[in-house]
Amino acid sequence: MSQLHEPDLAVHVEDLTVSYHSKPVLWDIDFDVPPGVMAAIVGPNGAGKSTLIKSILGLVQPTAGHVTIFGRPYKAQRRRVGYVPQRSSVDWDFPTTALDVVTMGLYGQLGWLRRPGKAERAEAFAALEMVGMQDFADRQISQLSGGQQQRVFLARALVQEADVYFLDEPMAGVDATTERAIVDILRTLRNQGKTVIVVHHDLQTVKSYFDWLLIVNVRVVAQGPVSEVYTASNLRKAYGGQIALLEAETFLAEKPQGEVVPMSGERT
Repeated sequence: MSQLHEPDLAVHVEDLTVSYHSKPVLWDIDFDVPPGVMAAIVGPNGAGKSTLIKSILGLVQPTAGHVTIFGRPYKAQRRRVGYVPQRSSVDWDFPTTALDVVTMGLYGQLGWLRRPGKAERAEAFAALEMVGMQDFADRQISQLSGGQQQRVFLARALVQEADVYFLDEPMAGVDATTERAIVDILRTLRNQGKTVIVVHHDLQTVKSYFDWLLIVNVRVVAQGPVSEVYTASNLRKAYGGQIALLEAETFLAEKPQGEVVPMSGERT
């Protein structure tokens, strides 16, 4: 058995570089997430936020570097990881029901040759109940609203009973009620000792939603506890000219008067 590498960290990313057509999208990224936190990844449009998640999950091949989940490569820990992709990246016209989508989250346990039975469908239905979508179990996913679709994909991740959850902009384009519901579910997971890592676009909610933060713009700008990392100085380094005035309470009390802070970041 291979030696564990940083086993005390839920996620350990070291010297990660990703390039598209010889242009670096992520450069020499070091990123550590301890277990049992709710972590946000923020940065401006084109910063590489989604690419970072996809490279951790093996969906994008890095040019250099390595990733471990609880000390082992992702392939060895696949069953301990749940993933909710950007809603815009999903083919919502695929003819399937909400319950079927959630049941797909169990295929990692079943294998592709074994069909899900009553027990698995009961697990999937319970996950739909967790996100308030049990009344839509038999509804075609194409007939659901954007917020409802997002809840279904969250249920698909929940049914995996993972230890680490990655979510790519789960609050983008959803109504306030759905956003609160998603945040409540993610907090419950964290309180159960799970690790939740979210690509997030709304800077104004970072301090109230998260306790760990990575600010990235191709390179790492800063990372660590939100209380230490979420400062106007760090955000200015990441967002540069993409700045606008926000309410004073957005930042720490020692913020110098007249300082400007970035707008909510756009999607990566």
